[in-house]
Amino acid sequence: MSDVTTRALRLLALLQSRSVWTGPELADEMRVTTRTVRRDVDRLRQMGYPVLTSAGHGGGYQLGAGRALPPLLLSSPEAVAVAVGLRLAASSGIDGLDEEALRALAALDRILPTSVRAEVGAVSEAMGVISRHAPGARSEVLLSLVTAVRDGVRVRVDYERADGERFERRLEPRRVLSMEGRWYLFAWDLEREDWRTFRLDRMHEVSASTLPITDRPVPDIEAAVRESITVSSYPTACTVRILAPYDQIAPHVPARSGTLEADGEDACVLRAGADDLTWVALHLARIGAPVEVIDPPALLEEIERLGRWAASAGPGSTGPTGAGPSGAGPAGAGPGTTAPGSKR
Repeated sequence: MSDVTTRALRLLALLQSRSVWTGPELADEMRVTTRTVRRDVDRLRQMGYPVLTSAGHGGGYQLGAGRALPPLLLSSPEAVAVAVGLRLAASSGIDGLDEEALRALAALDRILPTSVRAEVGAVSEAMGVISRHAPGARSEVLLSLVTAVRDGVRVRVDYERADGERFERRLEPRRVLSMEGRWYLFAWDLEREDWRTFRLDRMHEVSASTLPITDRPVPDIEAAVRESITVSSYPTACTVRILAPYDQIAPHVPARSGTLEADGEDACVLRAGADDLTWVALHLARIGAPVEVIDPPALLEEIERLGRWAASAGPGSTGPTGAGPSGAGPAGAGPGTTAPGSKR
């Protein structure tokens, strides 16, 4: 490979690594003159690479978007990182993306040097992704939404509710999030004039407009989405003060099970929604820290009922008929227990 070709590939790699370079910066990196940089830029343009030039303060050279993707020049660690990302994308829960990710991984494998291919192969063989089944979102829906978020424009969504009814929603999208295998959109609902969380797997079609979104105060998006998923979508909201440090309890509260906030150094407050208070009480019993039920009072009654049932259990003893839940429960389930999960 000639010095000119090697230098051109080096220049291309530098342009891909950063949005804008000045001529002197490129010359310093490549250890050539600024005149040589200009000549190498012209060679890249002749080869079809859209190298753009901007003048004035902060100007310089940048690689623009072309008709075809330029070859990516990756170091060995970068190639391994891309391969791992593609493996994860193949299990992302986005319909169609799994096949595209596998095709991209195959294309990457064909062009990697032998040493890098061996390293990628070793990492790929060593890793695996086990995910529970969840309704998948379509890749075109995801792409339309993230593009609208990036461009700051409104969208129209053909949305299907849990009861099967479909209707159009006009939204101002703010963020697309993935939570434990399921994808959500956080957006301002123009009809309801409030922030709402929507599941991508219930979207049949998304149409972006050219209308800009309104500049308005935005809440903590991750906290709002978690609250919507774990509390607001259930008929009963439960609030419990757990008498243990936040860091001790947080690992036992999955993202889709509830919201957890520190309450001083030695306690935290858990909020979780429920269809059945028995399940909340049983999940609280699973961890074992003392709790104070704030709301609803019926949850404390359920914990006390389970406590009586658990106290009656023993070799050769039989609890009162109908005193406990169907099936076995954890021994010692009662007020001194912790962290629920939710069924959804």
